[in-house]
Amino acid sequence: MTSSTDPDAESVVVYDLDSDCTLSDVEVGNYYHATVNGVVDYGVFVDLSDSVSGLLHESTYDGSYSVGDDLMVELTEIRENGDLSFSPADVEGEEYETVAVSHEYEITGTDELSEMVDDTVHLEGEIVQIKQTGGPTIFHVSDEEGVIPCAAFEEAGVRAYPEVEIDDVVRVTGLVEERDNALQVEVEDLDVLEGEEAEVVETRLSEALEARAEPNEIEPLVDWPALAGMIPGLEEVAKQLRKTVLESRPIRVRHHADGDGMCASIPVQLALERFIEDTHQDPEAARHLFKRLPSKAPFYEMEDVTRDLNFALEDQARHGQKLPLLLMLDNGSTAEDVPAYKNLAHYDIPIVVVDHHHPDPEAVEPFVDAHVNPYLHDEDYRITTGMLCVELARMIWPPITEELRHVPAVAGICDRSKADTMSDYIELAESEGYEEPFLRDIGEALDYEAHWLKYDDGRNLINDVLNVGGDEERHRELVEFLADRSEEDVENQLDAAMPHVEHERLESDANLYRIDVENHAHRFTYPAPGKTTGEIHDRKVEETGEPVITIGYGPDFAVLRSDGVRLDIPEMVTELNEEIVGGGVSGGGHLVVGSIKFVPGMREEVLDALVEKMADAEIDEALQSTTVGHESDD
Repeated sequence: MTSSTDPDAESVVVYDLDSDCTLSDVEVGNYYHATVNGVVDYGVFVDLSDSVSGLLHESTYDGSYSVGDDLMVELTEIRENGDLSFSPADVEGEEYETVAVSHEYEITGTDELSEMVDDTVHLEGEIVQIKQTGGPTIFHVSDEEGVIPCAAFEEAGVRAYPEVEIDDVVRVTGLVEERDNALQVEVEDLDVLEGEEAEVVETRLSEALEARAEPNEIEPLVDWPALAGMIPGLEEVAKQLRKTVLESRPIRVRHHADGDGMCASIPVQLALERFIEDTHQDPEAARHLFKRLPSKAPFYEMEDVTRDLNFALEDQARHGQKLPLLLMLDNGSTAEDVPAYKNLAHYDIPIVVVDHHHPDPEAVEPFVDAHVNPYLHDEDYRITTGMLCVELARMIWPPITEELRHVPAVAGICDRSKADTMSDYIELAESEGYEEPFLRDIGEALDYEAHWLKYDDGRNLINDVLNVGGDEERHRELVEFLADRSEEDVENQLDAAMPHVEHERLESDANLYRIDVENHAHRFTYPAPGKTTGEIHDRKVEETGEPVITIGYGPDFAVLRSDGVRLDIPEMVTELNEEIVGGGVSGGGHLVVGSIKFVPGMREEVLDALVEKMADAEIDEALQSTTVGHESDD
């Protein structure tokens, strides 16, 4: 029995039970405040709380009572069958003190519910989602161990407990049930906690949340000092993602729709989904809380952010979800992302970025909660986003490691990384049965499927191609087929395009190759202009063995590739935009690979100025053969 104050030993004490008190909160001989709930010939029935009632026999009192009368009674007997007997409390003419009594609950954690099916339990936690169905209202309650759906029924389609809101701290009493191989609690009572009682629970939940959100300590898959500086940043991101899951906040991933982007996003997706399954009793939780969305451009376009924001607001209104956290992978680091970020800034949508494109930190970082990029640690694009995100996924859910040991090698091959550690990643993949030629086939298959999937995430298909959570035999057959199809389509494209490639020798002695991919390559098929330009570039690098720059252009865009020439494409784009009035120049990428856009009527001026800047660029043999993959599908 818990009292609000300690009674004075000299005074008479009359206890006032909270409505949720039970038989365990009363003792024979104590005085209680009671309310008449029924009158019969042999006495009156009185209530001490919602579940504590008994009989005041007519032989114990004079006069009469009516339903609703308040009185004070003494508990005289608790019978073996649980029936209670009372008599009037003998306090007439005496001073008495009223002491409030609250029920001492035995709180059950969500991790214990599987052992308590068909039992009534008490839970304490925070409301993280409220969903109104055609039948009950589903309250998702988060405690120290996980999240459980609690179904409360008022009447079909009518909101139960309308006073309860998201983020309220509550106590739920209900029956544990198993439905469709998942647990839920059938609500009998739901109370919003307030004051000191709420603060105690909030503190307990907050401390547990921080502890559970801590990322797992891992050893990187390869020993790479360049990667070491980014481990703390990845740990920060892992903690934020784990915490987001525990808060039942949705996570939306935007990633560049190329091989490295998929090697980054698929491991993170698998790790987060398994963490969601471990912490949420709702079997549909992973589907509602995680969504992966490819982006054709290597930055966050206004079309994409408008669509994402619209869906998020609809989900909030329809399903009672919190607004999501946005995770940007293999894009998100440049000034081109800022307009979309500014759009999100009007809403409670945190932004986290893991990328390896040349960043504009001063423009981006006011809008993001965390930003991991090798350029921020005096490294560069050779550390691909896929390499970083495999380590990130392992921090989120370490058991995933064995399924991912080959993925960093695929990511590096897709983005043509010339990092010294590529040999270590390839050796690691080979120890898992992936020979280097087959790793290259996986990269080609990923690019091929990304082209045809367009804006679809292709979840199951991409998992099979990358062999993450898929069937080994089907994986090998599928990769072989797709790689062959990719090679055939590339050959057909280059057969048409190569005769139209124009060549000139720049003053720096670098080779410049240009092609109008709009008019001299097949359109609306594979490979797209970015891939077509990259394939032409690779052939010219191999053919000449000299510094090579390749430009594939259309009416309003140009795709740029460079080997052996010290270009700074982001800086060149900035200069062109300032120098060519009315050119509408934008774009970026890595230092030696990227794409730009401009208004069609200024194409010749933009390309001529671009070539002049390329001609002034310094030859650098250290950059020879450092092409970084296919950064644009324009």
